[in-house]
Amino acid sequence: MKLESNRKYDLEERLIEFSLLIIRLVEMLPDTRVGSHIGGQLLRSGTSPAFNYGEAQSAESINDFIHKMKVCLKELRETKISMKIIKRKPLLNSIEVIDNSLKECDELIAIFVKSIETAQKNKLIKK
Repeated sequence: MKLESNRKYDLEERLIEFSLLIIRLVEMLPDTRVGSHIGGQLLRSGTSPAFNYGEAQSAESINDFIHKMKVCLKELRETKISMKIIKRKPLLNSIEVIDNSLKECDELIAIFVKSIETAQKNKLIKK
């Protein structure tokens, strides 16, 4: 049972680490109007999945769970777009930092897409 319990929190911990990565990235942005604007947007969307995933864990129904997981996915996709803008502008000197952040974001998006698909299939099976 302990293994199952640890597995439950793997994604939560990964989302917390992703939030910390986003915070570090935002802190590296230039103190300009553009840096502040993009940074604020990225900070909100990039930390939101961790909070929303916590809500999904307490979902009141399968539909509620799917909805909250979709909110996480939406925020991750928004985060990815913000990071692409930062990279293309470029607003950071370190391309490696943004590339690593984009890679993690892509992996999290894939996890959420699969989790949502699985939850939707399970919902259909239970009907």
